[in-house]
Amino acid sequence: MAHAVHTMAYVGQTPWHQLGNALPAQQPIEVWAQKAGMDWEIKDTPVRYMTEQAGTLGSIMTFDDQKVLYRSDTKAPLSVVSGRYQVVQPKEVLEFYRDLVEVSGFELETAGVLKEGKKFWALAKTGKETALKGNDTVKGYILLATSCDGTLATTATPTTIRVVCQNTLAVALNGASSAIKVPHSTSFDPQAVKKQLGIAVSSWDSFMYRMKTLSERKVKSHEAMNYFLKVLCNTDSHVDPAQGLMNERALKTVQALYDGKGQGADLASASGTAWGLLNAVTQFTDHERRARSQEYRLDSAWFGQGAALKQRALDHALQLVA
Repeated sequence: MAHAVHTMAYVGQTPWHQLGNALPAQQPIEVWAQKAGMDWEIKDTPVRYMTEQAGTLGSIMTFDDQKVLYRSDTKAPLSVVSGRYQVVQPKEVLEFYRDLVEVSGFELETAGVLKEGKKFWALAKTGKETALKGNDTVKGYILLATSCDGTLATTATPTTIRVVCQNTLAVALNGASSAIKVPHSTSFDPQAVKKQLGIAVSSWDSFMYRMKTLSERKVKSHEAMNYFLKVLCNTDSHVDPAQGLMNERALKTVQALYDGKGQGADLASASGTAWGLLNAVTQFTDHERRARSQEYRLDSAWFGQGAALKQRALDHALQLVA
């Protein structure tokens, strides 16, 4: 496959990765399931193997402690997991938002499947938004994602998206992510997660207050370089030369984004400020960083190395206003 976003649906603006099926606003969950490629179930079956006896096929045996997860529609295998593994179905991820959409004014914006069904997610607007100076608007979202291959717990993450560039950033306060994680060793209780999320969503004002202070913190050129070095470069003297070269390329790219090439870099909130530094890194991670495909880029930016890089960028930016 040329890209890893196996199927996806979206409302409104075409996503930055240019993938997916466009939907009119306020579609029912059932339409989302169909258009996002989430209208199938994860089935399981015991792990079986065939023994050999002197060159001939022997008995079919069962390995009771493990099970194979597979797709109900294509029968394609997804993973081998322990017998205790608690599966979360694709439709459960969408169903999580039903009452939030119908009662609390949330609006589904994207949903889809990564890695042929091994991961899936849905992203909804909460209705919260804040404009920093120069009309630099940031909107609040909830991202719910899970995997069936053990690479990701079922995770609900309060997330911000900066409208001008579509950069994503997980809400984190005092160095701690606001994400709520449910490991696959326990069953997923949507109502309990929503209760916890209520507290996380209420931290929106404090988080955006911090972002406002970043937009008001002017940065000198040496501070900008020190910031990018801390965020992007491993200062260990034993760093691999190839890694060093990669870091050098990354440094040049983020510096150029910060100096005016980035989307929204010329806005009053970002030009020459700590907010501008943070957004140079988030744009690099979400849109510019080298990736095997757009699917891999999305996976990394939300759940992998890219997400960790953005968290580091946020931590170091907040140190500038501490």
